[in-house]
Amino acid sequence: MSRLGKIPIAIPEKVQLDYSDSTVKVEGPKGKLEMRVAFSGSIVIEDGNVIVQPAGEDKQSRADQGLVRSLLNNMVVGVTQGFSKTLKIVGVGYKAQAQGKKLQLNLGYSHPITYAVPEGIDVQTPDPNTIIVTGIDKQAVGQCASEIRKFRKPEPYKGKGVMYVDEHIRRKAGKAAVK
Repeated sequence: MSRLGKIPIAIPEKVQLDYSDSTVKVEGPKGKLEMRVAFSGSIVIEDGNVIVQPAGEDKQSRADQGLVRSLLNNMVVGVTQGFSKTLKIVGVGYKAQAQGKKLQLNLGYSHPITYAVPEGIDVQTPDPNTIIVTGIDKQAVGQCASEIRKFRKPEPYKGKGVMYVDEHIRRKAGKAAVK
């Protein structure tokens, strides 16, 4: 049973939510989001709350209820507060520099890497070893951070590479001297 799916989503006063023709539109202080929802249940907007109701009591309907409720909640949070992911770069000579809608990365390769930042995402580099990815779409922020991390994943021996700030790298022992 989806327990989170039953919890109503409170709509802040600055946010407008509209549901029609299987499309949800959310508009708030930080921007607009639109999503097509393929959901057999119903979405009810009343008294400043959004309630997601399943089509039936079978397992798939309850799972869909929880998914749709989470997606709607992420949209409301995105247009009010936004989302961010912070990456750190570890390694001698490794650095990043934001240049408008491009991110210049030096990650130990023979050439610098230029990453084109997607529309709706903002990338900042407060210092050369920190990258902050922000935006209103949770999925897009996570995807962008993942693509940046993919250029040089952290390796387990020295811990060098691009990693999330809260990520723990499990270190391995190097070669032991043989007697």
